[in-house]
Amino acid sequence: MAAKVRSRFVCQNCGSSYAQWLGQCTQCKEWNTLVEEIVDRVEEKRGAPASVKSRNPKPIAISEIPAQDGPRIPLSDGELSRVLGGGLVPGSMVLLGGEPGIGKSTLLLQTALRNPHLKTLYVSGEESEHQVKMRAERLEATRPNGRTNEGNGCFVLTETNTQNIFKHIEALQPGLVVIDSVQTLHTAVLDASPGSVGQVRECTAELMRFAKTTGIPMVLIGHITKDGFIAGPKVLEHMVDCVLQFEGDRDHAYRLLRPLKNRFGSTNELGIYEMQGSGLAEVEDPSQVLLGRREERPSGVVVAATMEGMRPLLIEVQALVSSAVYGTPQRSSTGFDLRRLNMLLAVMEKRCGFRLGQKDVFLNLAGGFRVEEPAIDLAVVCAVLSSNADIAVPMDACFAGEVGLTGEIRPVTRTEQRIAEAAKLGFARIFVPKGTKGIAPVKGIQVVQVGQVNEVLGHLFG
Repeated sequence: MAAKVRSRFVCQNCGSSYAQWLGQCTQCKEWNTLVEEIVDRVEEKRGAPASVKSRNPKPIAISEIPAQDGPRIPLSDGELSRVLGGGLVPGSMVLLGGEPGIGKSTLLLQTALRNPHLKTLYVSGEESEHQVKMRAERLEATRPNGRTNEGNGCFVLTETNTQNIFKHIEALQPGLVVIDSVQTLHTAVLDASPGSVGQVRECTAELMRFAKTTGIPMVLIGHITKDGFIAGPKVLEHMVDCVLQFEGDRDHAYRLLRPLKNRFGSTNELGIYEMQGSGLAEVEDPSQVLLGRREERPSGVVVAATMEGMRPLLIEVQALVSSAVYGTPQRSSTGFDLRRLNMLLAVMEKRCGFRLGQKDVFLNLAGGFRVEEPAIDLAVVCAVLSSNADIAVPMDACFAGEVGLTGEIRPVTRTEQRIAEAAKLGFARIFVPKGTKGIAPVKGIQVVQVGQVNEVLGHLFG
């Protein structure tokens, strides 16, 4: 008699499994997300490559394990290398997520094309070879240096079955494998459709075992949900070594690459790119680009010294305050938390005596950046008050400080790096919180320590 086929119902949102179908997942409370998956008990169907099957690990004393501090694989992309911690680690697995059309495939394809020393296998499950070729020609033809032989080390494979992918990898022996995307892969172990939670989890596990055994680094592209999270269960992010988030506003040219997890480096790094006709160009000096032209500065425009991870940035904060034409005043913020803006407006009205309750307040961070660091509070306050009084803030001043509910300016981290960045860009003064310790004098810039918002207003507007 044939063995009974077992099945389970798996939530496509959080990965929870159930013995029977339910209308609502009891874990994430989402409706109609449970999909039936066949559970196969035949372990021989796991299509691991021969190199993985032949391995027979045994317990080893930790003192007997040889130390391996091998060199990282260098990349020509300085921003990607910085975010990864100095280059690719052999045998590591990187997961790159981002919105559709943000530039994930472009970033990895140009990485494969512009590193001829690194033989790369680009596995595409969403595009044909001709589509990948058209994109590669567009990236190479529009490069200013006119190099056309950079793609000699890039090989393209259009395959979605993991067992076949392993065979091609063993035959080619590449130095890097790019999977575009993990949601298109499927394995013979499961009968579920590609993109389901079970398939994504099992395919990632097979790729992880292969990478750790052969030492070939792999980069996976992952789709994201409407909530901004990488599609599939959270266990997928726990399985890989590094999770990178590619974000940015498609209406702006700048893209940010943030590490959400990195077992081989810091998660405080940030990569900045500019979308151009030749692909994604590295932004080596983002502060200079974000500030734009500084010949003249109208009222309501202030420069904030903020930190994106370990990287200091000077961002232009723009505010517009006008009388409310309609009955209810409007509050709008782009790139800054609207609730925190309302809190700062309440502090200005309660502690500083400014009547902003009947004023429309609009705030914008130039360049399409989104900043959540509280050190930008002081710049927001000065921009709003500058627009309200219609008095321009001096062009040679920048600000860094957190504003509390009592109107005091609280200390922030890494003040020395903010001061050094401001001095490098030619600012003459920087306002920092009073009591900040360990500030060494920097040539060409005056450090003004202030404790209350009223003190800053006295320095700026008399």
